[in-house]
Amino acid sequence: MNLKPFFKSNTVGGLFANVGIAFSLIAVLAITYFYIYLPNVTNHGKSISVPDLTGLTMEEAEKLLAEKTLRIAVNDSAYLEDADPLSILKQFPKTGEEVKENRTIYVSINRTTPTTLPVPDLVDRSLINAEVVLKSNELRIGNIYYEASPFRNLVTEMRHKGQVILAGTRIFKGATIDLVVGDGNGPADFVVGNLIGDAYKTALLKLSGWNLHLGTVEIPDGQDTTGIVPFVYKQVPLPGDSVRIGEPIHLWIAPKGFKEPL
Repeated sequence: MNLKPFFKSNTVGGLFANVGIAFSLIAVLAITYFYIYLPNVTNHGKSISVPDLTGLTMEEAEKLLAEKTLRIAVNDSAYLEDADPLSILKQFPKTGEEVKENRTIYVSINRTTPTTLPVPDLVDRSLINAEVVLKSNELRIGNIYYEASPFRNLVTEMRHKGQVILAGTRIFKGATIDLVVGDGNGPADFVVGNLIGDAYKTALLKLSGWNLHLGTVEIPDGQDTTGIVPFVYKQVPLPGDSVRIGEPIHLWIAPKGFKEPL
């Protein structure tokens, strides 16, 4: 059978034949590109398991990752007492995750010395409040020592490594602070402390630590404390008066700087 007339471009058969040949060539090229060439170039379907880098130095980690065609970069640092200085503490992606080659593994390294911070003022605060403040400052609470005092669980002293420590002293982050607090078994009668000039919330904390409770709260006529921090400008019993545990303390509050008219 002579097919030459069939493939002539000036016939319908030739037109369809030429179009079919063109589509066949495109299909072959597409299959070659997407299923052979592209996978080889992009490593499609191939992945690398991220090795465990924790505890390694940067030099050791770089060598290990280079063998697996991976990269490394430091994005954070911290201090861990039990880890070697400049060793890797954390990594992302994590150990065992599957990644493509040339992926960057980000690590956190251990600093040679810990960060220092000032000791917060915990004296005359309740034990519960002191624990919250220490935690928020990334400090640890150590031993609790009780001493005779009518103010149960009111902090009277801070200690670090057996020595009295004052607020503002710089210590290492994560350090342990021991607290001396009242046991609530002191004399039934004692001299009430001064609340005048304290912010209202501070006064409430002191009252709680002194085992006293709030009585009435008065706001002078014409003064508005909405949306502001009110301060105590008067108290009864007065500072220095003798009171008993459980006795109510009455407060007068107003905006800061208010003075009672004479």
